[in-house]
Amino acid sequence: MAEERVQKIISSLGVCSRRKAEEYISRGLVTVNGKKVTLGDKADISADKIYLDGKLISSPKKTKNRDHRYYALNKPRGYVTTMSDELGRKCVADLLTDIDTRVYPVGRLDRDSEGLLLLTNDGDFSNLVTHPSNRILKTYRVSVVPAVKDEDLDRLIAGTYVDGDLVVPAEVSIVTDEKERSVLSITINEGKNREIRKMVEGLGYEVKRLKRTSIGCVSLGHMKPGEIRELTRAERQGLSKLKHTRSRETE
Repeated sequence: MAEERVQKIISSLGVCSRRKAEEYISRGLVTVNGKKVTLGDKADISADKIYLDGKLISSPKKTKNRDHRYYALNKPRGYVTTMSDELGRKCVADLLTDIDTRVYPVGRLDRDSEGLLLLTNDGDFSNLVTHPSNRILKTYRVSVVPAVKDEDLDRLIAGTYVDGDLVVPAEVSIVTDEKERSVLSITINEGKNREIRKMVEGLGYEVKRLKRTSIGCVSLGHMKPGEIRELTRAERQGLSKLKHTRSRETE
């Protein structure tokens, strides 16, 4: 498994938010294989022992022996994608009361977004889904106002700049086109922070609603807000096959 920044690993394990993890690192409370880390240091969750304030939170043995679980959640709006929140906001952990195994979110959906969110305690699976090199497609249904002009739709399809980088969606289509609003389906294979919102807002439109409807072969389907279900074996295998297919394409 590839190395990642230590604060990201701690956050992905559901211990605390990334910002709080950075605070712990700055205070010298985090060690990897017995050595204190600083901001920017990286670790491998499948190979390194990570301690927080003297407590082991991740090790190769724990990762190897863990009973891996995989879930899909329809995240409602108003929930932050963390397992705890120092500001007291509602977080996805509040929706997992019926799950007896500690899992953590795979990637993120911002507080105002909703839809499909995967959760697991398998670090390799999480990295597979989120790492940009695997190019796993994610589809979003986006309601915007006012109605999208044809020339702006063409610009969106051709690619727009987000934080200085050109982002070209894998697919863009209009689902609903009304006088005062449009509903778009946008598929991307990246996943930068608030990327979809920035793409649309950069063209002068307001995002009224944003819902992620699929990640690779896993679809939201008819899941109700707050509903959670286990991934099927076919869905897990399908995501793995997508990774290997993408790898062959780039060889």
